[in-house]
Amino acid sequence: MSLLQTNFFNCSFLSWSNDLRIPYTREVLSFPRLQTNRILCAAKRTGKRRYPSERKKLRTEQKEAVKKVKNKLEGVWRLSKLGVPVGDDPGKDFLGISDGLLQAIAKVIEFPVASMLPEEAFTVVRKSFDARKILKEAKFVYTVDLDVDTLLELEPRAHDFIFRLEPKIGLIEHVSPDKIVSGDLISVVNDCKRIKNDTLSGESEPRIVNGSGDPHQHGVGKSKPKIAVVGGGPSGLFAALVLAEFGADVTLIERGQAVEERGRDIGALVVRKILDMESNFCFGEGGAGTWSDGKLVTRIGKNSATVLAVLKTLVRFGAPDNILVNGKPHLGTDKLVPLLRNFRHYLQSAGVTIKFGTRVDDLLVEDSRVVGVRVSESADQLQSTSQDIKCDAVVLAVGHSARDTYEMLLSRNVELTPKDFAVGLRVEHPQELINSIQYSDLASEVRKGRGKVPVADYKVVQYVNEEAKDLSQSSSRRSCYSFCMCPGGQVVLTSTNPTELCINGMSFSRRSSKWANAALVVTVSAKDFDLLNLSGPLAGIEFQREFERRAAIMGGGNFTVPVQRVTDFLQNKLSETPLPPSSYRLGVKSANLHELFPAHITDSLRQSISMFEKELPGFISEEALLHGVETRTSSPVRIPRSNETYESTSLKGLYPVGEGAGYAGGIVSAAVDGMFSGFAVAKSFDLFDGTIESVIGKSQGAGLVKY
Repeated sequence: MSLLQTNFFNCSFLSWSNDLRIPYTREVLSFPRLQTNRILCAAKRTGKRRYPSERKKLRTEQKEAVKKVKNKLEGVWRLSKLGVPVGDDPGKDFLGISDGLLQAIAKVIEFPVASMLPEEAFTVVRKSFDARKILKEAKFVYTVDLDVDTLLELEPRAHDFIFRLEPKIGLIEHVSPDKIVSGDLISVVNDCKRIKNDTLSGESEPRIVNGSGDPHQHGVGKSKPKIAVVGGGPSGLFAALVLAEFGADVTLIERGQAVEERGRDIGALVVRKILDMESNFCFGEGGAGTWSDGKLVTRIGKNSATVLAVLKTLVRFGAPDNILVNGKPHLGTDKLVPLLRNFRHYLQSAGVTIKFGTRVDDLLVEDSRVVGVRVSESADQLQSTSQDIKCDAVVLAVGHSARDTYEMLLSRNVELTPKDFAVGLRVEHPQELINSIQYSDLASEVRKGRGKVPVADYKVVQYVNEEAKDLSQSSSRRSCYSFCMCPGGQVVLTSTNPTELCINGMSFSRRSSKWANAALVVTVSAKDFDLLNLSGPLAGIEFQREFERRAAIMGGGNFTVPVQRVTDFLQNKLSETPLPPSSYRLGVKSANLHELFPAHITDSLRQSISMFEKELPGFISEEALLHGVETRTSSPVRIPRSNETYESTSLKGLYPVGEGAGYAGGIVSAAVDGMFSGFAVAKSFDLFDGTIESVIGKSQGAGLVKY
């Protein structure tokens, strides 16, 4: 247990609360008030609602898709948006080919007798559940691959029906072999090495550096390139995996503890309110996502080669196969812990040195190039255990809560830029209420995650137009949305400092809790930072701290969270006790959350909640409880890097990756970014030939964060 653990039972909150006054008065500061709030919700145009230019583009894409098909009677046809009514489907946990699905397939290919189609010819690629109110009935929606060779071998009479098939954008696609990912990341790297070995067969030894920090300098003593990977979250783990497979000498440095000890530290926090500042819900093996919902949903392409390589790698290390098929895959903390243990053991067997409980305090720089890192034991704030680790490159894969790392980078003149993010409150409802809102009569089929349909969730977004009070200023548009929705989950503490209070949501794999929670957040930018006289690259971090400290004061200390009924928040009044029950285990206290944020943020939240009620009737409820405060939705900082090499634009040998660097949001996108950075670093040291895109597909793009 760390010597820096803080027992809040023995700490007087009043002794520091006076130092945490917020330096603004709501009546004095001139926040732009919402004169009129227009709520806009963008919807995708379909059918006759499309613009002429959109219809023309669709026709062009359709013609190109038809031209690409060389032989209809070979390869794989992908059939999408196959709907099967709930009554005709075995349920969410069945991922095979049911009679109801065969009926849907037969309808698309116009085959007269569905029962004659052989199940062996079809593979479910994706399965999701659609219970939107605009539908006549709820249904499961499938994407299925049809293997032509297998189908014609088992049912030759299907020949003419396949011959008449035509591609249709979004519905029917002839899949080329290069779009099918056959293996996990380890298999992909091994294929690359096999191709390189075949190419270099009989040639001289490949070039290897000597630890000078420059891949283009050679010494007499040859050795593997030494790479330090800082951070044991998804981006760091996948970067380390790629580099280790390519033969680099990798040292993985994680300030937190391995999942076994980290679990004990989190238990001490939840049960005894003892915060270990280096091993908690944010820091430790697997990163912040380990003790979260374990969502694997991403907007960078669910069926893309890059995402599938990540998901198949997770399956290799113990994730259930259904994450490859589920439309909204998630693992849950109970599944992530053994998976990460297996991941660690594999890395160690591949030669990776893993240092837990080790914090990077500084970079070693010579001639504007990183040549190593200075580390100390995480429990040692005085850095008396400091030691230097020499390396040729540093992959910086810290999470968005590593605020001391950002400060260190700034002191080293590494370029940092402030980035927009979102802040708000976390709302909690009874899960049965959300089930009822979303499913109506089908709500009884949920059965705490063990029923036929999935535990209900929701995703809402609105756009608020703020009209400035000053006519010289133009109106701005602010998005307000739900974030990290955790069905069947609980609210947890994600503070890394005892004087600050912030929260998140988490769920276990079955999602069987009686609560549903989600963050309701609004976007903030440099304009919001300026209103609090905050500037510079770390202005966003100070903005976060401001409201985390205010939430701590509102709660009264001891990690007690300030709460308010949704109905009372809308009416600007303190909630009377008794309060609705909360899943947050460290205690809640009624507070005026409508006074937590500046008026323009509060007004945006209030207006959005009112509009959410129109989409989800019953959302505004006496049973709905708002918790404060949610601030760490994404990194408030971006570390500029090269789009091609992933190397920092201001310091050679430094490769900033993942969520903490501002290039990802969530487990999967962070893992993909780490994977691409691993290939980029391997290429810079001649461990990998060719282009990354030719092996694993296109990257999500530098600077693009998708959730």
